[in-house]
Amino acid sequence: MPSSCQDIRAALAQCLQESDCVMIQRNKPGDCLRPPLIDTMPTKCQQLKKGYGECKRGMVDMRKRFRGNQPIAVSKEIEGGAQDPGHQLYAGKPAFSSTAKETSGNEPIEKDWRELENEKFRKGL
Repeated sequence: MPSSCQDIRAALAQCLQESDCVMIQRNKPGDCLRPPLIDTMPTKCQQLKKGYGECKRGMVDMRKRFRGNQPIAVSKEIEGGAQDPGHQLYAGKPAFSSTAKETSGNEPIEKDWRELENEKFRKGL
């Protein structure tokens, strides 16, 4: 579990090394991650910083103590390649992934379970 945030940490370090804050303005990477310089960073780096913080927070979250953080493929999520609407970035599998389904609004209204039981009872008489 301690190594579950290493891939996003490496991506954040790479993004910081390529940023104007470090390369052109010659600031330290740690300084670029704090205000007021964080506002000058690219959106990609800001997202990686937030994601890294959430990953580290997930390591001490008691709800995830058995599953741990799911390792991510950083480039897929950052570049917008994640097309799956039920995809969670750091929390592992969603608890209720198959319960919500997409609808068009033209579906017939399903009968209540009590009505179905009453119909079964009436047929039995």
